[in-house]
Amino acid sequence: MTAQVTGRVQGVGFRWWIRSRADELHLTGWVMNDADERQVAVVAEGDPDDLDELERQLWRGPGSAQVDRVDAERGPASGEYLRFEIGRR
Repeated sequence: MTAQVTGRVQGVGFRWWIRSRADELHLTGWVMNDADERQVAVVAEGDPDDLDELERQLWRGPGSAQVDRVDAERGPASGEYLRFEIGRR
């Protein structure tokens, strides 16, 4: 799954919160702030049911976040990720 999350999602612990949720779901991939200060990018791979749950969590975010939009797509997994990481731009 690839997703773009828009709203008040930078500077609110969103990446750390999503990494924790992804770890709980045994997903691999990454989460990263976008250059646009109102967006976070996510790539996640794993069980389809767990990806569904992560997508629901993207809409929720941590308590200090304000998620306005989640654009998510599914495609074949690359298998290149060993764990779920936080990236930086």
